[in-house]
Amino acid sequence: MMPADNHTLFDPVTYILTGIPGTEESHDWISIPFCLMYVATLFGNSLLLFIILTEQSLHEPMYLFISMLAAADLLLSTTTVPKMLAVFWFRAGEISFAGCLTQMFFIHVSFIAESAILLAMAFDRYVAICNPLRYTSVLTKSVIRKMGLAVVTRSFCIIFPLIFLVKQLKFCRTNLLPHNYCDYVGVARLACDDITVSVWYGVAVAILAIGLDAVLIALSYGLILRAVFRLPSKDARLKALRTCSSHVCVILMFYTPSFFSHFAHRFGHIIPGYILILLANLYVLIPPMLNPIVYAVTTKEILKRVINLFYRCCSRSFLL
Repeated sequence: MMPADNHTLFDPVTYILTGIPGTEESHDWISIPFCLMYVATLFGNSLLLFIILTEQSLHEPMYLFISMLAAADLLLSTTTVPKMLAVFWFRAGEISFAGCLTQMFFIHVSFIAESAILLAMAFDRYVAICNPLRYTSVLTKSVIRKMGLAVVTRSFCIIFPLIFLVKQLKFCRTNLLPHNYCDYVGVARLACDDITVSVWYGVAVAILAIGLDAVLIALSYGLILRAVFRLPSKDARLKALRTCSSHVCVILMFYTPSFFSHFAHRFGHIIPGYILILLANLYVLIPPMLNPIVYAVTTKEILKRVINLFYRCCSRSFLL
């Protein structure tokens, strides 16, 4: 254990993730849904990636963006959930300071990247519905590659200063981290330095990156709805709305838990700590698990290929 003396500075070699404080006796039970959601996340997103990448007919902008989202979901959940389960099952909460920063980096990079991918998907739907004749000329494969590169570059450039700010902090308190993964705010609060700059940078990231993406997505869907309700026939309007339904569901699943968790932290003094941590787990566990389900159920082309794949696998098993 590191010294808890508030006047003694030390370089944290390791942190101890305590899991969800106040629920230690229930960790084994809590781990069951966490594990099931992680398995579903791995299976669903891997299957989605396999189908999109192996089916030449699905190498279209909308499906390529879905594959990017699936990759980001896999990165986000794999960065966090295995360590959570190790804490719950084996009380293996030790994590090096470098490992903690690395986990923190990939969590936030994945989150910022998903927000940008959702914005790109909203742009894709806007062009498809509002300017369909220019769709293939606007969203070429070259443009998609550049958008993917921009998503990765933006995420790295936004989050790297955040990690740098944490790395420069001096620590003199406990190395016990009351969380089940390395959270930026949780680690920063263990520092003895003034963390005002770090806090305000985190707020700026939330507003300028996530908030701006959400505003632009809302704006694009405002324009989409205006174009949809100008369509001459009811069938055309329903068809256009159906093409956006899965994306809207994914947007709501992504932004609702994250905004709810963010605002809950603002009232941390009146909300029990274990509730805040459980809320922080929502956007790590739920969207990555549900995203492939939503796209598989609501997207006819993907659903058809999933059914065909399972049919072929079952047929081979039966023949063997």
